[in-house]
Amino acid sequence: MRIQNSSPFALVLLANLLAILLISPRAHSADISPQETALQYIPKAVAASLKKSQIPKEAISISVVEIEPGQPGKITAKTKIDWRSKQAMNPASTMKLITTLAGLDILGPQYRWRTNVYTDGNIRQGTLKGNLYLQGTGDPKLIPEEIAKMMKALQNLGIQKIDGNLFFDRSAYAPDVMEHNTIDGESLRAYNVPPDPLLYAFRTLAFQLGKSRTADFIDISYTPPLSQLKVINQMQLVDQSCDNWKSNIRFNLDPESDGASTNQLLTAQFSGSFPNGCKGVNYNVVALDANTFFTQGFTAAWELAGGTWIQAPTGQSGTVPLAARLLLKFEGIPLAEDVQDINKFSNNVMARQLMLTLALEKMGKPASTKNGELVIQSWLKGLGLQFPELIIENGSGLSRNEAISAEHMTQLLVAARNLSVADTFYNSLPIAGTDGTMKNRLMEHLRKFLHLKKKPEARIKTGALVDVRAISGYVMSKSGRIYAVTSFINHPNALRSLEAHDQLLAWLLNDGPDPKQAR
Repeated sequence: MRIQNSSPFALVLLANLLAILLISPRAHSADISPQETALQYIPKAVAASLKKSQIPKEAISISVVEIEPGQPGKITAKTKIDWRSKQAMNPASTMKLITTLAGLDILGPQYRWRTNVYTDGNIRQGTLKGNLYLQGTGDPKLIPEEIAKMMKALQNLGIQKIDGNLFFDRSAYAPDVMEHNTIDGESLRAYNVPPDPLLYAFRTLAFQLGKSRTADFIDISYTPPLSQLKVINQMQLVDQSCDNWKSNIRFNLDPESDGASTNQLLTAQFSGSFPNGCKGVNYNVVALDANTFFTQGFTAAWELAGGTWIQAPTGQSGTVPLAARLLLKFEGIPLAEDVQDINKFSNNVMARQLMLTLALEKMGKPASTKNGELVIQSWLKGLGLQFPELIIENGSGLSRNEAISAEHMTQLLVAARNLSVADTFYNSLPIAGTDGTMKNRLMEHLRKFLHLKKKPEARIKTGALVDVRAISGYVMSKSGRIYAVTSFINHPNALRSLEAHDQLLAWLLNDGPDPKQAR
């Protein structure tokens, strides 16, 4: 981590931040006991899977430690596998573990984002005569259900009609973090949505397509509701299975808005063919700029709540005027619930916004990725963790540059068990065979334990890029042992290596650590 051209003010801020973190009561980091002989081996089933996928052993790193009960606030851990675990690797989405644990511990599980609504006008006989200014702080889950609550709160102030325009204040973030840069050129894909202090519904149009129950045609619906969007369905139903259903669909949104035509009708046109073997699928697309999307979403939500407009708003960027007064301070859902979504479903933009929130809360606005990294690095030092190889680019893992070693990721998992947020963090991880990105993983392996009263489980955060596969989390074995495990595969054949990581987790579920099984 380098600090360039740091002003005295910035250094004071950093010093204060370090002091706050260091003087706070902290649980000591766990002591991973050294081994006389390093357990540098790969389980036989894992090695066989790697060989089948043509992935060399030098492309994988594995760190497994057994967590043992200790005095309150002081658990211990013993290393069980240490295969290239000190090597800096790309962790893909397992990087979210650092971001979410830091967020929970620094901000607290009950932290709520605020979206402030200001006006430069007055309420007279049920009509707000003046503009609305929405000032965001980065609520990552400002979804239709939450906006509906905001509409109700506005109506409780006595507003039924609005005679004014909408303005969006995004001054909480530095402009560069809102730029739409991608690592794969897929700018219309939902996983590439950039951060936004006023991120509405992930800025994603989610179309639901399926065969009608009453006739041989295709039903198309979408969320969130937009005030000026019309869907034209020109697709043909064909007698095919649902495999590759998306390949024969053509989608076009017209006109393409640049933010200056938010009151014009937008037409979403679907053409091509759709298999009758599909019971229902989701077609997600990021096809509108942020102002257009939020303007039409806010307008539709107000109208659905029974409110009216003197004239449909056009929606513009702008800062809140000094003379404007606060109408409403709207609070989102608790951070603990957001972290569930981030980790179980690997939501990239939510993770990025959490990292920016750390910067905003601890170092002020405009929030930047650099300041978010400073906060996380200081937090790690406060826990007694030194990760010199750690590179944080955006906190989500959607990066070619982010890096950490398997050993240090596992150390983080062990240290987490000493924190007050340990259970909240643990419960946010996907459960193998049950939910999130692990819903369909380890199904056959878990069936072997159905006869046991206390079932073993794997709580694992996954990560995947074109040349990266990663897992990190906790495994409770059939005998009740608790393991913290991390494994990274960085190789062009990484996407073939799903089985290798499943074999590692299955081995742990079955109380595997035994050098005699090594290869």
